[in-house]
Amino acid sequence: MTLMIDSIEAAVDHVLDTVKGDIVLGIPLGIGKPNPFVNALYRRVKANSRRRMRIITALSLIKPAPKSDLERAFLQPLVERVFGDYPDLEYAVDLRNQALPPNIEVREFFMKTADYIGNDLAQQSHISTNYTFVARDMLLQGINVIAQAVAVQGESDSMRLSLSSNPDVTFEVIEKVRGAGRPLLAVGVINRKMPFMPNGAEVAPEFFDVVVTDPAGTHTLFGPPNNRVGFADYAIGLHASSFVADGGTLQIGIGSLGDAIAQSLIVRERHAAEYRSILESLCPDGLDGRELGRFEEGIYGCSEMFVNGFLKLIEAGIVRREVFADTRLQQLINEQKIPAAAVTARTLQALLESGRIRSPLRDKDLAFLKRFGILREGVTLEGNALVFEGRRYANDLNDPAHFASVAHDLLGARLKGGIYMTGGFFLGPNDFYERLRTMPPQELAKIDMTRIDFINSLDGQSELKRAQRSKARFMNTTMIVTLLGAAASDALESGQVVSGVGGQYNFVAMAHALPDARLLMMLRATHETKDGLTSSIVWKYGNITIPRHLRDIFITEYGVADLRGQPDSEVIKRLIAIADSRFQDELVREAKSHGKLEASYEVPPQYRQNLPEVIAEKLAPWQEAGLLPPFPFGTDLTPEEIALVTALKKLKHASEHPTELLSLAFKAFIEGKDLAPSYQKRLGLEEVHGIKDLLLRKLLAGNL
Repeated sequence: MTLMIDSIEAAVDHVLDTVKGDIVLGIPLGIGKPNPFVNALYRRVKANSRRRMRIITALSLIKPAPKSDLERAFLQPLVERVFGDYPDLEYAVDLRNQALPPNIEVREFFMKTADYIGNDLAQQSHISTNYTFVARDMLLQGINVIAQAVAVQGESDSMRLSLSSNPDVTFEVIEKVRGAGRPLLAVGVINRKMPFMPNGAEVAPEFFDVVVTDPAGTHTLFGPPNNRVGFADYAIGLHASSFVADGGTLQIGIGSLGDAIAQSLIVRERHAAEYRSILESLCPDGLDGRELGRFEEGIYGCSEMFVNGFLKLIEAGIVRREVFADTRLQQLINEQKIPAAAVTARTLQALLESGRIRSPLRDKDLAFLKRFGILREGVTLEGNALVFEGRRYANDLNDPAHFASVAHDLLGARLKGGIYMTGGFFLGPNDFYERLRTMPPQELAKIDMTRIDFINSLDGQSELKRAQRSKARFMNTTMIVTLLGAAASDALESGQVVSGVGGQYNFVAMAHALPDARLLMMLRATHETKDGLTSSIVWKYGNITIPRHLRDIFITEYGVADLRGQPDSEVIKRLIAIADSRFQDELVREAKSHGKLEASYEVPPQYRQNLPEVIAEKLAPWQEAGLLPPFPFGTDLTPEEIALVTALKKLKHASEHPTELLSLAFKAFIEGKDLAPSYQKRLGLEEVHGIKDLLLRKLLAGNL
């Protein structure tokens, strides 16, 4: 029987009393964590050295923390406005400061990107695993408590709960632990700001051993503002968008690249001529093999992460291809033997001919037909007759006259139960959550938040998944690609973990297993290191996430390298063709020195202008025309904050490169600019207390 507790502290008491030994706490990744409950439990165990606790999770989100007085002055109003009363996870704050108590450890399988580089405690505790193995690995770690933030509708006997943002691994964890005969205490903490997601995320209160109703469990969700989408992001997104097939399936991720893909698809749908012109300017080899048309059928979103970009594609009418949870029905739709929306006599006939239903109809046939809206809800089976509104119909669909009578009177209008977006977890800006909270029920019903073992794997219900995921395009980001086509996405050469493997390998495997699917690995052609600008395409790298035998399509801002089925020399040539031109000669020499490229090879002239200023020149007019805006889906930042962020980033970059900083300082004093009063006030630089403040004002003025 579920225990309803109206106090977080009382719920913590219950956990401590129920679990006599060490606590092994599993909590969802991202925003599904019940922060107030976790913090209360953490404080209690932290204060009692006789108790031990291990936390197993991923993506522990804490508000941006300033590293200087200047950053504090800038961030404080922004953080208060955007993050509201979001309570930081105290274990995450201590972990970031490498100050966890000795009786508590934190093991994460995916970290916030780059936040824990150089953090010995976090690096040593990282679990490298595929997303689909997380439930298995939580079992191996000995999980005995699982806690999750849940959404609620109704009260008392009519209460319904939803796992909301995170049904991804919870179902499987509970199944595996209890299936192994091990004790597990499941705690649901109500957060009334969590969007109530129906379908696969909805559970009865009895799903949990404890449901915590304390109002203190409700707080603002972590809502990171949208990132600026730069020219390089847009170039990559435009290339990627031209591989998305109408009637297909799409997986994308969060951040500026995800937004760039979504906006590019919207431009393709609404501005076909301009879209073609932009792509022609970016593609020296022409547009053969690219998808340029509008979305007549629409696409189906199936992604471990349901992000804001997907919501914008739904609103734009692009993500609208519905899939159905019945293999034969879906196959008949794919084969165009029945319409994808309207129910007709053809629908019933195709199901009969395919053997999905029989004549006379059985109870299970009738249940199937009513579930998907093929027959009207009120139709019943009585003896040898179908009955509707008191009228009887012969249950013999093989007889043309009886079939015609049933088709004329008993068919529904449209197929029911269709889903156009399937996700495992979600994370996005504040307006994303608000849209989900206020979305009309009939629209929300088309979004299915569900288990990650359904989304990220073809195992289990394999035929159904294959039928639903037609023409799938799996889009992932990576950091480094070797000239032989291996990708490093989770960690540096040193072994320092940047983020984690997550679901990347899962999507790579599916892209190769599905006959009409493709994998698109996206990366920026260069990146900054302490040694300066570096190519992201290299001869070799000391860490590999995806091996070279699984190479497929790579995309940089300079183009597309289709590597599937190609010999090594061709792979190398195609990757050099999308590398930054400042590094191409070095890459050619390296490949030749290892005998992997013929001695006579030279980079073709059409690839010799792979430079950021060339991309900017090509895309700037389209930004000015409003098709490629810096924030395509809006931002929580004010115009003043956007300007300051840009200036502060330039200043931070310069501070890591003394020559550049000296040049900026000299330029600032020569020009004699000063920071506008509004910026001075925002950054606490209204009064100059020394040469440092004066220099900061001059440097910032020169970069605004």
